Amino acid sequence: MNPSPSSLASPAPYVPRRKRPSIWLLLPVLLLVCLSLLPLLYVGLKAWQAGWTEALHLLWRPYVLRLLSNTLLLMLGVTAACAAIGLSLAWLLERSDLPGRRIWGVVLCLPFAVPAFVSSFTWVSLSSGFEGLGGAILVMTLSKYPLVFLPVAATLRNLDPALEESARTLGQNRWGVFRKITLPLLWPSLLAGSLLIALHMLVEFGALSIIGLQTFTTAIYQQFELEFSNANAAMLSAALLALCLILLGLELRARGKGRHVRTGQGAARHAEQVRLGRWSAGGQIYCLLLTVIGSGIPLGMLAYWLAVGSSAAFPVAAISEALLSSLALSLGGAGLCLMLAVPVGLLVVRFKGPLALWAERLPYLLHALPGLVIALTLVYFALHYVPALYQTSALLLIAYALLFLPLAQAPIRTALNKAAPQLEEAARTLGASSFSAFCRVTLPIIFPALGAAFALVFLDAMKELTATLLLSPTGLNTLATEVWAHTANVEFAAAAPYAALLILVSGLPVYLLTTRMYLSR
Repeated sequence: MNPSPSSLASPAPYVPRRKRPSIWLLLPVLLLVCLSLLPLLYVGLKAWQAGWTEALHLLWRPYVLRLLSNTLLLMLGVTAACAAIGLSLAWLLERSDLPGRRIWGVVLCLPFAVPAFVSSFTWVSLSSGFEGLGGAILVMTLSKYPLVFLPVAATLRNLDPALEESARTLGQNRWGVFRKITLPLLWPSLLAGSLLIALHMLVEFGALSIIGLQTFTTAIYQQFELEFSNANAAMLSAALLALCLILLGLELRARGKGRHVRTGQGAARHAEQVRLGRWSAGGQIYCLLLTVIGSGIPLGMLAYWLAVGSSAAFPVAAISEALLSSLALSLGGAGLCLMLAVPVGLLVVRFKGPLALWAERLPYLLHALPGLVIALTLVYFALHYVPALYQTSALLLIAYALLFLPLAQAPIRTALNKAAPQLEEAARTLGASSFSAFCRVTLPIIFPALGAAFALVFLDAMKELTATLLLSPTGLNTLATEVWAHTANVEFAAAAPYAALLILVSGLPVYLLTTRMYLSR
């Protein structure tokens, strides 16, 4: 018998058997929501306790205005410079006939493998002239421009050239096509990368403390750690939180409601490359200059201090201890993030409601907050309500989870969207429990995403500095804190081995990513 037309139709949307998620799924999600609300409650509570008069007295001072000026100038300078460098490099490597552009694509991403505070210590060790606002803008620009370059280059590579070719046939020159057609299509990627850099500048601590630039984050640390002033630290945290929210609001307004899409799939081909001609030498010099000052000088200075330090002393025991501590904390933080991200992903994908919305959005808001604010929050609530948690590794792991959970959420949710829940239903009809069905059916499907999420969180946790400084147990040192401590004491040779290990750990995934993007083409 021939199948009826209705039997050939696509299957009906999945309707879960349960109307409500199980309690075992809700518990970790509720825990995450409660933890995520703590930093907002802390800042609000401190502001309320101080009162409007005291809050204005603490904030309306020349000192705070100077902090605001330094923070905004740094943010605007670095963001503008990174946008210009990232956009120009993306065009050179994707739309021109620049010789060796595949190799340049890998080399120009090397600064991404060097943590910002490591790069800053190499520049300061080269000359004290790199201290202050100008040096901070230079060092942070060279460290962060790949955050614009990589997404804009990926967008250019995947753009359908038909729109640009149509504009050329209508009489537009290359500059007109770029301004009216290409740039609007690149705007979402350019805006997203620039926003990420601006947020990084608001919350950056380690690099700026080494360079000696006073911003909100360095002042918050100073008020809490050196002057023991929770009120001042909380007020500065409130001001920094307001800046983050304003920046997010401006980004949403700038993005607008327009959609930059191309109807239809277009042709699977690349755009015609622009012949540089006599400008090819200028492009090579531009890429070479960025390579030398972006990665050559930092890596060269690090090699110099490694040689000097090795000739004097090389504390293998202390370095091994810091490495093991970093690995243990990073592995623990990545594992905790996965334990929270999987239930959140399941709730968002398979169950809808306010709790799922809050659980998904709150971690992204916290990702825009500096680690100092989250660390101060956990210190306050641990001391007042759970004293046994204070000065323990468990509290530091909670901070890592709050800081880096969005890095795990994105790949896990994408994978869960592709894992058909009907497969679990079929396993349950065969007698498997819900947990057994998930482990046997869904877990193997999302396992690659779990691995990617684990790696992303692990790498960021290895480089985390601010929360680790405030929350780590007494006597526990990591690679990041050792670099910061030795640099603060102008012990550059002593900091070099720890910095080199950090670069080796974080450089491998950057190398694999860029070689896959360029050398495999």
